[in-house]
Amino acid sequence: MIFPEYRARRLRQNETFRALVRETTISPANLVYPLFVMPGKGIREEVSSMPGVFRISVDQLAKEAKECMGLGVNSVLLFGLPEKKDSKGSGAHAKDGIIQRAIRELKNTAPALTVCTDVCLCEYTSHGHCGIIIDKVVDNDSTLEVLARIALSHAQAGADMVAPSDMMDGRVAEIRGILDENNFHMLPIMSYAVKYASAFYGPFRDAAECAPQHGDRKSYQMDPANVREALREATLDVEEGADILMVKPAMAYLDIISRLRDEFDLPIAAYQVSGEYAMIKAAAANGWLDGEKVMHESLLSIRRAGADIIITYFAKEMARLLNG
Repeated sequence: MIFPEYRARRLRQNETFRALVRETTISPANLVYPLFVMPGKGIREEVSSMPGVFRISVDQLAKEAKECMGLGVNSVLLFGLPEKKDSKGSGAHAKDGIIQRAIRELKNTAPALTVCTDVCLCEYTSHGHCGIIIDKVVDNDSTLEVLARIALSHAQAGADMVAPSDMMDGRVAEIRGILDENNFHMLPIMSYAVKYASAFYGPFRDAAECAPQHGDRKSYQMDPANVREALREATLDVEEGADILMVKPAMAYLDIISRLRDEFDLPIAAYQVSGEYAMIKAAAANGWLDGEKVMHESLLSIRRAGADIIITYFAKEMARLLNG
């Protein structure tokens, strides 16, 4: 007599069988590690709300890059803390700005590392918003030119990819245009195509010192209730020239990752954000769950939903686990 219901059980009886039939896998090569870079020398400053995550000075980047690449994490995403902020975020596109210096340092000391850069204004503006404020509101169109200047400055410094996170309408086309005009035709854009106005960003805003000084970002980030809007936003970014589509946050929006995977043939990225990371770390520190297993399961769920790329603060920790 044949018992088909035993098929799955027969293939689960040992790790070799389980590995042979495993439908979803994670590799260190799928992971991107975010880095917070700040002015100064010899600085390695832990973010209190993100245990294990540090703000570091430019001179510490070579060591960080060597560790990442030794683990097989071959890509990083840079965020900068400038020395000074102003209402227009002018430090974001300064030739000798913090990110521009960081890019040059990494390309000089770890040329094989893929250096992605966040393109936004929130870390650089005194008001903490992602765009230029006119008449007390973030003005979409006047922000586009500044974002394009930022992206170009990153490209000129040696970035391998730019990642606009501002959510202004039309910014992918503006960035693609200025890159092409300056012979950076081959520089890809990883667009934060679907970025929700989420409550999960709190620890990041601590780390990058970029919380809005007034109001919120709901006028330009997406309503967490909306799915069809996500598809519209992603479609626009594809039409404007995006090479990779990102969903942010990840774990609370696995359905959105899955919908984008079904709708588009471009690579899909997902950002496991600071709040998602901090919750797991806090629960593990209190002994409420097994932090390593939950880390693994959470990242597996993001891959299973359809993400090709995962930006995560767990990148190095997960790579150590995968490498045994």
